[in-house]
Amino acid sequence: MSIVTPTDAQIERAIRILRSGGLVAFPTETVYGLGADASNAAAVARIFEAKGRPASHPLIVHLSGAHALPDWARDVPEIALRLAERFWPGPLTMILARAPGVLQAVTGGQDSIGLRVPSHPVAMALLQGFGGGIAAPSANRFGRVSATTAQHVRDELGERVDLILDGGACPVGIESTIVDLTSGNPVLLRPGRITAQEIEAALQMSMGRANAASPRASGTLAAHYAPRVPLRLVSGGTLDAAVREAAARQPVAVLARHPRPTYSNATVWMVAPLDALEYARLLYAGLRQLDASGCGLILVEALPDTPDWAAVRDRLARAAAGSASGAAPVDRGP
Repeated sequence: MSIVTPTDAQIERAIRILRSGGLVAFPTETVYGLGADASNAAAVARIFEAKGRPASHPLIVHLSGAHALPDWARDVPEIALRLAERFWPGPLTMILARAPGVLQAVTGGQDSIGLRVPSHPVAMALLQGFGGGIAAPSANRFGRVSATTAQHVRDELGERVDLILDGGACPVGIESTIVDLTSGNPVLLRPGRITAQEIEAALQMSMGRANAASPRASGTLAAHYAPRVPLRLVSGGTLDAAVREAAARQPVAVLARHPRPTYSNATVWMVAPLDALEYARLLYAGLRQLDASGCGLILVEALPDTPDWAAVRDRLARAAAGSASGAAPVDRGP
């Protein structure tokens, strides 16, 4: 397995690997994806094997443009076309009724499919050259923090992937917004860079709430996005006391939105950005750094309860739930 600069020649090499049933990791604007030919059952099976991913968990299929929607979805509603025109290419995944012939392994056995058109130039070059759909969950092992650099992918997957296209650090840094359109009304399944408010404004419709009847989708179970080291969310007002108490028993790493107090007994203190978009961009790289610090606990200062922080709050809440349960959390798609 090698990390390569995505020149025209290396893009062609990646396309040949995909067409032969291989796995290619590539950057999107959100996170790195582990890609395979979405129409090749053996190739799709390699994704699940490489990641240790449960077979019931659906994949997101990446397309080169909205023109490809009829190949993968049936009865595409008018609101999907409006969202595609407004937000594609970009970090929005739409859940639609799957077209006949779409592999059940891709959909997790459901009658729905997740589709998106990424905006990263490397992803677009790969998709346009490949000419088909590329199934691509996040390029990391099941239950781990998502990869936002090529080195993260190598650290996670090693020889399980045939080629890694290095497009630099992902500019968004967290996974795409997922909206379910199978019921006729938009339902937010996973928050992301594109907010519920932006979707509502584009459609002039209110978003519904996910329920037990909603399709399964990447990153929508309670516990995932967790580092190996246990992670706890702590309100800003109680952070100092929580650090003092925990650090008396073990080395503690802290992710806070303010500088380290001079009296703090934390082993590692990382200052996070005050801006929500910048926080999201750096989140997974920061969690990986804290995970590798040798500390026995990560304490994260809780974030503001405002719409602009919704996506990052979602990821951290699920990371805390994953580490608290001790169970391997569910993987997510880019």
